[in-house]
Amino acid sequence: MALLPALALKGADAGAVLDRLDLSRPGLEKVAEYHKQGNDSLASVALLDYFKNRTGVKSVGVNAQKPRLTKEERRWADEGMEHKFFVHKGYQPSYFYGDDINWQYWPVKDNELRWQLHRTKWWVPMGKAYRVTGDEKYAAEWIHQYRDWVKKNPLTEFSGIKDKNMENVDNVYFAWRPLEVCDRLEHQIEQFELFLPSEHFTPEFLIDFLDNYHRHADFANSHYSKQGNHLLFEAQRVIFAGSFFPEFKDAAAWRKAGVDILNREIAKQVLPDGVQFELDPGYHMAAVGIFGKALRMMDANGYRGEFPDSYLDAMRKMVEFTYNIAFPDYTLPMFSDNKLHVKPGMLSNYRSWRKFFPKDQALRYLATEGKKGKLPDYTSRAFPDGGFYVMRNGWDSTATVMVLKAGPKGEWHNQFDNGTFELWSGGRNFFPDSGSFIYGGDEEVLKQREWFRRTAAHNTLTLDDKTLENRVSKLLKWETSPSGDLTVVETPGYDGLTHRRAVFFVDKKFYVIADEAYGDAAGDVALHYQLLPCDPLENTVKKSVSTAFADGNNITLRVFGADRMEAEEGWTSPAYRVKHARPAYAFRTDKKAGKPARFITVIYPTDAANPATHDIKASYKGKPSATGATLEVTIDGRKYPLSYTL
Repeated sequence: MALLPALALKGADAGAVLDRLDLSRPGLEKVAEYHKQGNDSLASVALLDYFKNRTGVKSVGVNAQKPRLTKEERRWADEGMEHKFFVHKGYQPSYFYGDDINWQYWPVKDNELRWQLHRTKWWVPMGKAYRVTGDEKYAAEWIHQYRDWVKKNPLTEFSGIKDKNMENVDNVYFAWRPLEVCDRLEHQIEQFELFLPSEHFTPEFLIDFLDNYHRHADFANSHYSKQGNHLLFEAQRVIFAGSFFPEFKDAAAWRKAGVDILNREIAKQVLPDGVQFELDPGYHMAAVGIFGKALRMMDANGYRGEFPDSYLDAMRKMVEFTYNIAFPDYTLPMFSDNKLHVKPGMLSNYRSWRKFFPKDQALRYLATEGKKGKLPDYTSRAFPDGGFYVMRNGWDSTATVMVLKAGPKGEWHNQFDNGTFELWSGGRNFFPDSGSFIYGGDEEVLKQREWFRRTAAHNTLTLDDKTLENRVSKLLKWETSPSGDLTVVETPGYDGLTHRRAVFFVDKKFYVIADEAYGDAAGDVALHYQLLPCDPLENTVKKSVSTAFADGNNITLRVFGADRMEAEEGWTSPAYRVKHARPAYAFRTDKKAGKPARFITVIYPTDAANPATHDIKASYKGKPSATGATLEVTIDGRKYPLSYTL
């Protein structure tokens, strides 16, 4: 595609932009003098010279002097030159947005696709390509696209628009949502640094850029989201604006507003045990990143601000929670809307967090892949405020680890999954969560999202396959010792039915799950279990299923107390709009009104190529009781008496 000429539009008012700057700052003397004389053209030239030679202001983003351009980023940059914009990894290859860019193009009615278009993710790769190659075409095209965006996406009031009929919502709903505005605030800093040496970065464009940037920061600082991770992102990025452009008269106010919000929200959004209140490991890590980036940006520019010791203490607890729920391969459970986080990204997080917590030896061990530091002197750990319970027998690749999730209602990203778990053993995650697949949009998109959010898509119990009516669980008992662990949680999930789940980690070797559903409700009560993608060995008579991997790292699962075992539709989604089929089962019984339904599940990790050969038996002893349960499990002739008392 031939480069388009610069847009023929009236530029920003240089005088008005200069009036927004504190021209008494050192280095701006010539700018102030020309502006006072009314010669704003020369003032703009002097201002550009000031920014090109400015020292003492630092960014914590891209290294503009030596940027690293990956092959993927080079493709995004080159496709961006053709107006094939990289918007979302879930939508590849990129869509063509027209020679005359159509910023309202909506090829798939997924809200994320349209919102994230306005994050202009390909502009930073274009800047990196410019710095790496020295080719001015990237700078020329960026400036063209930048001005095109400003022209076609004017800021207008949209507070009255309701998210009802997305087909008819004005483009401003997507272009000026505070989260997208603040995303641009952060990444336009990187674009500014990358493209600043270009011959196309003229004094006139500098004025346009600063005019648009101030509009963004001013809008963001008066249109914060009410709560949640959006508010955290917005506050952090307003801090970035005030730190990187201290020349604006409003910069100090922006920094203060962002700091005040983060100080307030870290106490509100981070539960006492360090779990972020959305109960989503991915957004939990994002929140740690936000709190840390704000600190780094302030530190880098001498604006540490009013961050009390409690701020860092909350961050420390968040970091501890993260590495406690992580499996030995550095992955995290995909609970709620989390995606699969793999080792390179987790290593980067751990190394970044070490700057704040250099004395944390476990974090040091993980960040250096065991070369330095040491592992915790414990294995299992409970996080009762967030409702996460880790039952493990070690930290290395031979370990067996279950992470059970049963906590408060949580926020928007939390799913209807109380009582679910993931189980990792010997290098394999045997029960990965279903994930989320997609976020939101039209009816068809929402239907796909709801399939993954529903209770039956998780490793837990349902009544008539309905999604939970109440998502609040409470911890009844937690015990951990070298010989085994016990977690007992309870969820009054439906009108007339409460689910109590006790998980025994027997001899730190295998898991026994005692499920009791009691109350006045009658209907079909089912346990749902979803395995990893595999070809399992099924036995509907014994109500069991086993994996059969040739390497011998397997598990067998057997359920007692069910009347029937049925195969179900099963999917796991490790990334946005990516899903893999996997075996899933329901173990069902018909519950009578006022009578409890009781199940026992044995999950036995083994190194046998055919784990189905293990002889497993289990039964309750005595009548149902509100104060506890007694059961007995026998495996290959060895008896394991188990009980708990509340």
